[in-house]
Amino acid sequence: MTKAVSAPGAKPHESPALPRGAAAAPARARLPDAQGLYDPAREHDSCGVGFVVNVKGAKSHAIVAQGLRILENLEHRGAVGADELAGDGSGILVQMPDGFFRAEAAKLGIDLPPPGRYAVGVVFLPKADAVRAACEEVFEQFVAAEGQRVLGWRDVPVNDAGLGVTVKASEPRIRQIFVAASADVRDGDAFERKLFVIRKQVANANRARRIDPGKDFYCPSLSSRTIVYKGMLLAKQVGGYYLDLADPRFETALALVHQRFSTNTFPSWRLAHPYRMIAHNGEINTLRGNLTWMTARRHSMRSEKFGDDLAKLWPLIAEGQSDTACFDNALELLVQGGYSLAHAMMLLIPEAWALNPLMDEARRDFYEYYAAVMEPWDGPAAIAFTDGRQIGATLDRNGLRPARYIVTDDDMVVMASEAGVLDDIPESKIVKKWRLQPGKMLLIDTEQGRIIDDAELKTTLARAKPYREWLAATQIRLELLAAPDAAPPTPAAPLFARQQAFGYTQEDLNFFLAPEAETGEEPVGSMGKDTPIAVLSDKPKLLYAYFKQCFAQVTNPPIDAIREELVTSLVTLIGPRPNLLGLDQADSHFRLEARQPILTDADMAKIRHIADLVGDRFRSRTLDITYPADEGADGMELALRRLCGGAEDAVGAGDNILSLSDRAVGPARIAIPALLATAAVHHHLVRRGLRTEVGLIVETGEAREVHHMCLLAGYGAEAINPFRAFETLEGLRPRLTKPVSAEKAQ
Repeated sequence: MTKAVSAPGAKPHESPALPRGAAAAPARARLPDAQGLYDPAREHDSCGVGFVVNVKGAKSHAIVAQGLRILENLEHRGAVGADELAGDGSGILVQMPDGFFRAEAAKLGIDLPPPGRYAVGVVFLPKADAVRAACEEVFEQFVAAEGQRVLGWRDVPVNDAGLGVTVKASEPRIRQIFVAASADVRDGDAFERKLFVIRKQVANANRARRIDPGKDFYCPSLSSRTIVYKGMLLAKQVGGYYLDLADPRFETALALVHQRFSTNTFPSWRLAHPYRMIAHNGEINTLRGNLTWMTARRHSMRSEKFGDDLAKLWPLIAEGQSDTACFDNALELLVQGGYSLAHAMMLLIPEAWALNPLMDEARRDFYEYYAAVMEPWDGPAAIAFTDGRQIGATLDRNGLRPARYIVTDDDMVVMASEAGVLDDIPESKIVKKWRLQPGKMLLIDTEQGRIIDDAELKTTLARAKPYREWLAATQIRLELLAAPDAAPPTPAAPLFARQQAFGYTQEDLNFFLAPEAETGEEPVGSMGKDTPIAVLSDKPKLLYAYFKQCFAQVTNPPIDAIREELVTSLVTLIGPRPNLLGLDQADSHFRLEARQPILTDADMAKIRHIADLVGDRFRSRTLDITYPADEGADGMELALRRLCGGAEDAVGAGDNILSLSDRAVGPARIAIPALLATAAVHHHLVRRGLRTEVGLIVETGEAREVHHMCLLAGYGAEAINPFRAFETLEGLRPRLTKPVSAEKAQ
């Protein structure tokens, strides 16, 4: 039975305390805490995804039924536990079924405003009445604080008879909240933006009160355009569990469905797909860097759309979410911040552009411009996305996840992880049958009533702004700058002593650097490495040795840098990052571009004298990452504090390129490990809200292996000058088996 609960007259901005004597309910559907080799931050998905849509936007209950049938036919892409009735999660996203909710609300005495002027939120709540009531009160208070109005609550009718024992133990109380738009909300986009702000504040407030969103509280959707029904369900259980989906009044023009396969991770109600805008097959393998940079943007981001509301969104991406949930949060921010849906997806998942000879110049300029605005969220990934008006799908640049679609003569489009998910469509009705290709996008606009193909879509966006002119006005290429009239640093000690200072070994010289100089490739061995791992070894090791590839939660083939050159790029951008939401601030930032992240000594000379070469657009400062040897090991912590403080002061003084250098190492000075110094400065500036205002370069004699360079880049360096490795290569050149020039050796 459903019932309405009127909104109490709560005061804005107050978060009610839990009732006296009531503790937060035991975590349900929660992930285990980090322990041993398990970390919930490494949750990944590998799943089945699909959608069906009427191109003309004609709503019907048949599309709900078709969506559920697609879901059932993707069941083999999910998984079950020892309890055969416990799945990894499934769900469906549809357009707002106005007729259905209008009739249901009337039963509760709620008079809904016109379509688009009210929203329905789906909310997972604790089953404990006291804690549930406190969560609902928080929700109502933030709705009121944002000037909107709660019309009431509805219990979502469910049938849990088919759920497994373990699923029932984690099943939340599921309710829907009805929210009316205020008179000053001028249009649907503004209302969606306000709902986004409300939902983020509610989630963050409950987290602050130790009611963890996603464990005891979670809001799958809050929108005037779409609604999500999902859970820790088998594909075949979704339609039977949510009774609303069987009602013939429940109509939509599109249905996005997903069957989750949680790769080496734990299923839960909140991690089921679809999310608010996407469903995803694959994994985001650049996630840690993506999250760090999103956090770094907090204090530098400005938005005409959000105004002061932007500050209410943080933390934008909560800890402990899956990669898909994090991506969905980022997409929401971009779309609510003013980007079109397709534009936002092109920023997050760009196609291969740098080395593609077939791409037109306008599109290449588009991608090159936005490379400084947003770093790619790289897959492999097949992502279906929708805002309730448009629905589409895209593949990442590698194209390692399947996505096939058909178009019928009665204006239907069906896309899924494989062909044949709706087997009752006669072949005679299919007018097109194809697959998504790497980096390509399929988009259906139900308001325009047409399919927008990849070429038209991207050409329109690429020519909407003068990206070529913007690049010409702001782009500075490091290799094109004149060499400064300055003598290179002259080492005082012999090469052997300089190598010893950074722990070089004969193995480094003979088995790594010499072969690399001759072949231009990292040497590869076939028998593995049987020496003890660094943490178990009693020998001194470089800090880099303690970092290895994370446990393989997924089974992606390695990238072949030669045969897959088209989808790789070494171009790096050094310096401040532009405002992510500053859509019309194109000429407000400059970009220093290098062909690769490994800088030669000549490149570093240009960096040191950059102000002389390009004027006041860039100013660099070198920070010494060595400290007095007589301070010993105990002096390193103080040295790190001095370094971080110096970096902060330099940014405050207007320097926008910082070089962390250990050139001063010697008998009287010890170097902080370059990786430790890089990570310390990077995260210190992130915490201070300054990281996007400065570029970070590491000038180190310590790094000499590819693994070292990758770690430095992964922990915040935009470029690296391994000067001692270059000096060593110069010393090795006479001993090489074939002649190699100094330039080629570097």
